[in-house]
Amino acid sequence: MRKIVVSAAIAAVAAISFAAPSEAGDYGYGYKPACFVKKVASYDHYGNRVVKKIRVCR
Repeated sequence: MRKIVVSAAIAAVAAISFAAPSEAGDYGYGYKPACFVKKVASYDHYGNRVVKKIRVCR
């Protein structure tokens, strides 16, 4: 009887330890990553300055 209880406890701990990392990627609670617009300046083949707006999310 004792072996069954110990093995059940070990199985429960193992199942919980695998469940926690799988939930880590989920933002949950309505959280969304913070995004902002970044301006990047570069030059084209003719020497004209070109400004691009790039959306960056964290």
